[in-house]
Amino acid sequence: MITIYTEKYRHEYKLPINAGDMTVLTGKLSRIMVPDGHGQDGSYFVRSLYFDTPFDSALRGKLNGESVREKFRIRFYDMDDSFIRLEKKSKRSGLCSKRSAPLTREQTERLIAGDRSFLPDTGDPLLTELYAKMSGELLRPRLTVDYRRKAYVFPAGNVRITFDFDIRSDENIRAFFDPAPAAFPVPCAAVMEVKYDEFLPQFIADAVQLGGMRTSAVSAFSKYASGRFACGTL
Repeated sequence: MITIYTEKYRHEYKLPINAGDMTVLTGKLSRIMVPDGHGQDGSYFVRSLYFDTPFDSALRGKLNGESVREKFRIRFYDMDDSFIRLEKKSKRSGLCSKRSAPLTREQTERLIAGDRSFLPDTGDPLLTELYAKMSGELLRPRLTVDYRRKAYVFPAGNVRITFDFDIRSDENIRAFFDPAPAAFPVPCAAVMEVKYDEFLPQFIADAVQLGGMRTSAVSAFSKYASGRFACGTL
């Protein structure tokens, strides 16, 4: 039996904001949206490990504004190593999709150490795809990015708005499970991300003033690229 995966694409906009804007916006959204069910009052810690090739293919694709691109990362929350996910984010003409697959801490540590041999044996299509990219394109874990996230959701349109702050990065990928924060602060107070399916309710668009923002401006920010800059390797 052949399983066919159809990726669902969503609208996604990102905008770096200052601390004052974050205070105003979270105040507005707390009155019209619901805090995300994760963490405490929708707030939690995120750590991601981004992959790239020796030729910086993921980084260059972002910096060059390529309309079709993808990135792989490993992510977990609040330092809970019982729930680790490999994620693949794809972008097509301004729309984004995400697929994920579970990883154990042992598997993650093997990937960080350069051992990909177990991936085909998992039987998971996404892990098998990662194996192919690591074998054929020399994709490797490259950079850790930490941040705190505060998130709000709204059911109509499947809207999710997040605010990421205290963003830090580190190229010491072997410290991925170290509870100490990543070493290098990213020079950005916060990032607002607006995600939705077919439509964004107008009262939410008005609250975040998305209508007045140019798509090119609100899609340009990248935590991975900013993290590389903070580490001095951009």
